Amino acid sequence: MSIKDILFRYATPLTTWLFLISLVSGVALFLGVGAQYFREMHEILSLFLIVPFGLHVWRNWRTLANYFRRSAMWVSTVVCLAAAGAFAYEGAGATATNPRAVVFGALNNASMTALAALAHTDEATVTGRLKAIGVEVGSAEDTVAGLAKASGHDSFELLGAALAMDAAASQPAP
Repeated sequence: MSIKDILFRYATPLTTWLFLISLVSGVALFLGVGAQYFREMHEILSLFLIVPFGLHVWRNWRTLANYFRRSAMWVSTVVCLAAAGAFAYEGAGATATNPRAVVFGALNNASMTALAALAHTDEATVTGRLKAIGVEVGSAEDTVAGLAKASGHDSFELLGAALAMDAAASQPAP
């Protein structure tokens, strides 16, 4: 059995199963269910779908080419491309950003005073937490971004230390 025969034998089954996985994970992502489980699966396996899809088209080229003789294929092509174009156009003009990026940007530019307020503590406690990981805070108006750059630490690490709750404070009241 040749490589071509093996590829053709598995083209349709792989296309079918990878499409179904992409379908289920895409619907779950759309509905906001289990993003931690489905996002990477959807992205990576959808890329893998390209190869068996190409093989499937190659294997069934004559049948597919016959569809282009019918108006249904052309109407479907126009409708799908128009829908894709509309989404792309809307996305190109959108100024909306990822809320996580907005929040991180705000926290990254926050002063020690602002971080203390967020952590429900005082500036001395936040400064002490940062000193504990080797970061010297010069003033209460120093920002996370400035401290990260000066200290060589990652902003996420600094935020984690600055906003960390004490173990006793994080326990629920009896």
